[in-house]
Amino acid sequence: MSIFAVGDIQGCYDELQQLLARIKFNPAEDTLWFTGDLVNRGPKSLDALRFVKSLDARAISVLGNHDLHLLALAAGVDKHRSADTLNAVLAAPDRDELLRWLRHRPLLHHDATLGFTLVHAGLPPQWDLATASACAQELEQVLRSADHAEFFRHMYGNQPARWSPELNGIERLRFIVNCFTRLRYVNADGDLDLASKGAPGSQPAGFMPWYTVPNRASANLHILFGHWSTVGEVKGHNVYPLDTGCVWGGRLSALRLDGSDSGGWCCVDCPRAQRPGVN
Repeated sequence: MSIFAVGDIQGCYDELQQLLARIKFNPAEDTLWFTGDLVNRGPKSLDALRFVKSLDARAISVLGNHDLHLLALAAGVDKHRSADTLNAVLAAPDRDELLRWLRHRPLLHHDATLGFTLVHAGLPPQWDLATASACAQELEQVLRSADHAEFFRHMYGNQPARWSPELNGIERLRFIVNCFTRLRYVNADGDLDLASKGAPGSQPAGFMPWYTVPNRASANLHILFGHWSTVGEVKGHNVYPLDTGCVWGGRLSALRLDGSDSGGWCCVDCPRAQRPGVN
């Protein structure tokens, strides 16, 4: 049995199948961890969503910001964007089944035996594993409830910028969802900069990649994350960025997590489905 972590698919279904052939994925024995953003921007979001769902217990996928955008669109509380490639999902005969499955995906997955933690974007410096897990479960309960559409109505926004255990209501939930699905940069005090999206070095003064904050509470975790296609290679910090920009003409990447080959990377090249900078 092998366990592989796979970066953001974003509807690049054909490239995913090429990658799985290259790693010799056996759905009867192997398990795939996905960093989220299964859908959008690429040409085959419906195929990607159906495939990952069909793997059942052989797939673990955390929610990404594009997955949440799809759910918000389906709930009628977000607007279609020019670069979206979600119409096939929204018009599919199995739409409701797929969306319910997606809405029940976790925001964080931790495997103590393997020693890896999976999120889509990142963790603020104040959160250790216990806090991150509790926050994930708090938001997951809302997403899986009958009130999920009401949450989507208030999900978008960049405030509050800093964590406090005293946060409550929608402000608390918005901070949680922003960390798990949008985080890139923070300052030493833990304030989020959600506007900056470029590669490290392009951020405003005083801000840094979330994983480089000194003494962050999650420094002992080995964290797999996606979301940030321009982050490049990261050495140290116990983090493994897996979004290598397939939808932008980069690569789709997998990292083996188990066994004697643990740490082995495999990638396939991808044709460009979108141009960087599109909304």
